[in-house]
Amino acid sequence: MSEQKLSDNERLKAESNFLRGTIALDLQNDLTGGFTGDNFQLIRLHGMYQQDDRDIRAERAQQKLEPLHNVMLRARMPGGIITPEQWLGIDAFAHDHTMYGSIRLTTRQTFQFHGVLKPKIKLMHQTLNKYGMDSIATAGDVNRNVLCTSNPVESELHQEAYEWAKKISEHLLPKTRAYAEIWLDGEKLGPDEEPILGSTYLPRKFKTTVVIPPHNDIDVHANDLNFVAIAEDGKLVGFNVLVGGGLAMTHGNKETFPRKADDFGFIKKEDTLKFAEAVVTTQRDWGNRSNRLNAKTKYTLERVGVDAFKAEVEKRTGIKFEESRPYVFTSRGDRFGWVEGIDGKYHLTLFIENGRILDFPGKPLKTGLAEIAKIHKGDFRMTANQNLIIAGVPKKEKAKIEKLARAHGLIDDGITEQRKNSMACVALPTCPLAMAEAERFLPAFTTQIEEVMAKHGLADDHVIFRVTGCPNGCGRAMLAEIGLVGKALDRYNFYIGGNREGTRIPRQYRENISSAEILKEIDVLLGRWAKERNENEGFGDFVIRTGIVKPVVNSAKDFYAA
Repeated sequence: MSEQKLSDNERLKAESNFLRGTIALDLQNDLTGGFTGDNFQLIRLHGMYQQDDRDIRAERAQQKLEPLHNVMLRARMPGGIITPEQWLGIDAFAHDHTMYGSIRLTTRQTFQFHGVLKPKIKLMHQTLNKYGMDSIATAGDVNRNVLCTSNPVESELHQEAYEWAKKISEHLLPKTRAYAEIWLDGEKLGPDEEPILGSTYLPRKFKTTVVIPPHNDIDVHANDLNFVAIAEDGKLVGFNVLVGGGLAMTHGNKETFPRKADDFGFIKKEDTLKFAEAVVTTQRDWGNRSNRLNAKTKYTLERVGVDAFKAEVEKRTGIKFEESRPYVFTSRGDRFGWVEGIDGKYHLTLFIENGRILDFPGKPLKTGLAEIAKIHKGDFRMTANQNLIIAGVPKKEKAKIEKLARAHGLIDDGITEQRKNSMACVALPTCPLAMAEAERFLPAFTTQIEEVMAKHGLADDHVIFRVTGCPNGCGRAMLAEIGLVGKALDRYNFYIGGNREGTRIPRQYRENISSAEILKEIDVLLGRWAKERNENEGFGDFVIRTGIVKPVVNSAKDFYAA
């Protein structure tokens, strides 16, 4: 990189004493409910974001009160697997110590607490630690929660892939003792070193996955680094390595864009950690530390070229990539209801709309899951689609689990395929970046889409539909067949043309229009799809084939093309 002024985030990381800052002192400051100065950013590297309830912000300002500051915490759960005991622990904390009482399953295959006030933050981390969990490196400029395909059917292959997800997560974690010192009252043990992340950590957030074809449930093209499991005779032999995916962009800035990951080639499984480290350290050293809007791995690849980045990774590992092994993705949604694994155990996938686990009127979801956790001897698996799997159920326990699930509204036979394939980020009122509604908007708008689908004879079909409240990409709208990206209250950019497999970025079809206008457009488009589609042709493939929009081939060059 040419010598340019570093962004202020680089300064604050350098001056943070390996992420400590003055967080410990800030915790003792009861004059404000928030974190001050650099600590506002530094707590992100401890897995938290400072937020406030934007619905009551104006009212509090009138009362001459500061916003109701609180934090959202995202746990580190590689592969999304959590034990019943752990679940009961987080259930109790959410009920007793958060403003909203809910557990939120996220697209990062983990859970979030929302609305934790400052006096409860330390208790929150100590509660996680008590149950063998933490929130280290689930936000900020580090490698975040490592995803793994939620595949409880091929249990042997899944178990091995999951173990690699855990190993990658541990290998790339920050080594600083700051987390233990601040939140767990740990002692300082000698000088800190960060051999992989470096003293100023990464230029920007970094996301890693392990995926088992043919199921792309973790959306590989949304992530910086992906390990695509290659199996022979049911045994894992290695991975194809995909680098440089990412969905975030900035409204009005054409130097930012979503991007698909590039396939670098095949590696043997025993070399996985070497290659993970080499990709991370190359991005650490080559990434843009002056302009955070162009700091992610995808922009590094665009700037230096895929071949140069790949050659540097080979140089750092001392190993050449082999030719990629063949694989295909055929789906990416979750498989709902009961499925039997090859080990004879049964797995129940529950649809959790928006991932929000709370006791709703007539649907006490949170109580139901706690009751299941009290008797379940297997594990729970959070999916990257915001759903939950009750995994490892013996045949003789199936009826008991299902009865509890139905009694608490966790199973609803009337849920349509369309609703199962619709997803949103949190957005308002808690996310400070949100420009438009997403989670609160999704259920009613999905009902309207269902009505349009039924009108056109498509009631049993679906379109991958996703909504994000801003262009940062948390709801993965830039891999949807229909994606809405918020610009202002009830104003969205409207994208179409992704595919069901998650291997194509959609193109903007209409800009800055209201939800009512979007619904009219959807009505027309779905009407055409119903009449003119080829057999089994998905909506996204249809709008590309018929020229309604052109495919996005190279997002750096043609994402913004008309």
